[in-house]
Amino acid sequence: MMRLLLGDTELMAAARRIHGGEAVADCVARAAWTVIAEPGDAVAGALIGALGAEEALSVAAGGRSRSPFTDDTGEVGFRALREAQARWRPRLQQEAVRSAFLGALEIGARLVIPGDPQWPDALDDLGPHAPSALWVRGRVELLTASPRVSMVGARASSGYGEQVAAELAGDLASTGAVVVSGGAYGIDGAVHRAALGVGGATIAFLAGGVDRAYPVGHQRLLQQISEHGAVVSEPPCGTAPTKWRFLA
Repeated sequence: MMRLLLGDTELMAAARRIHGGEAVADCVARAAWTVIAEPGDAVAGALIGALGAEEALSVAAGGRSRSPFTDDTGEVGFRALREAQARWRPRLQQEAVRSAFLGALEIGARLVIPGDPQWPDALDDLGPHAPSALWVRGRVELLTASPRVSMVGARASSGYGEQVAAELAGDLASTGAVVVSGGAYGIDGAVHRAALGVGGATIAFLAGGVDRAYPVGHQRLLQQISEHGAVVSEPPCGTAPTKWRFLA
């Protein structure tokens, strides 16, 4: 699979422009993982941790007959690997990876991978559940800015709740904190607007691709965040949000 991806001149040209680093092969492999694995997939994370993203990709395609890692009980995770391969294989398509890069190139998104200066090391606490890469639209430097404060809450929030959340977010953003939320209705929208309103920085972490404004009613808000802050996702461009991904 990696030979096909690395031999795709259009894909590689897009990857070099989107990532900008020297680890192009690792960038392509990690982008492929965002296509084939759902956020929080611990089997994918363990495989990448054991073998690296490139070799793990060949395993995902069925290139190994036994698992190179163990599960939490210390047993070889052969069954977990076989089940994961069945999940991944239908998505493991060269065209899907190319579309991810071309879609990101079209909207000016970047791909950030572990080892990049902009990679938020705090994600390492997630272990095998950590993202393999992040698609970012906007100011990538905000991913490592300090301090960062996450604020989330109910979609069907009360007016009082939104007022208090907005006051907190505005105060934090005005003192230099980056306010992180999920771009949703209710509390999320209130804190994003408050941060923008005081000229502060905010990050929206989405459950779909960074080119998919969701909810649709926040299309203008998410555009403003991408211009003055950052919109981030684990799934690649073109991916529709799902209820499960919001929780992940």
